[in-house]
Amino acid sequence: MPVRFVALAAAVALTGCAAIPHDATQQAGVMQGVWAIFITAAAVVYALVAGLIVWAAIAYRRRDPATVQGAGFSQNVPLELAWTVIPLIVVGGLFAVTYPAERHVESVVTPPAETVQVTGFRWSWRFTYPRAHVTVEGTSDKPPELVLPVGRTTEIRLASSDVIHAFWVPAFLFKRDAIPGIVNVYDYTPLREGVYPGRCAEYCGTYHAHMSFTVRVVSPEEFARWLRDHGTAA
Repeated sequence: MPVRFVALAAAVALTGCAAIPHDATQQAGVMQGVWAIFITAAAVVYALVAGLIVWAAIAYRRRDPATVQGAGFSQNVPLELAWTVIPLIVVGGLFAVTYPAERHVESVVTPPAETVQVTGFRWSWRFTYPRAHVTVEGTSDKPPELVLPVGRTTEIRLASSDVIHAFWVPAFLFKRDAIPGIVNVYDYTPLREGVYPGRCAEYCGTYHAHMSFTVRVVSPEEFARWLRDHGTAA
């Protein structure tokens, strides 16, 4: 039994470590801070509740077989106030942390360093750089690549040409729906160079599972060269 308990505890711990998000963008770093606060608050509440359950099970276990029903009471005003006020304080504190973080992530820099029009369609994505007249379009067999400059803010203008899709890059800790007839605008400010997988996170039909893409974050100099190299093909 102890071995099973230790194995279960280790599995939970490893799962928690694997679930720690990465902040590949400036906006993701803000959300990671909120995530850490929520996880800490949840761990504290869990420890308190689990501790009280274990304590009650041990302290008030039936010792005398003749005892069937323990003494009852109808009210405890201080205790009732405590379990009402404390959760309100916790929820209020989490709201106070979340609201400014979401405002920051939702804010759009004007003017942005770059602009990319992202269009979802069954079953892939189209990335258009209007300033450079560059368009990258993929298929379900050949996913497209979105190229972004590191350290610069890129405005994403997201839309769909058919049904609802969702543009999701897990490393960016951000997901936004692509809705027909609506343009959703938001910013990315990548912090590290690298290649990050992305996919459609809204079930959109038969080949939804193949509607993937990658985001490649490069230096500003390499980004400028990439635009020049692809500009003639636009």
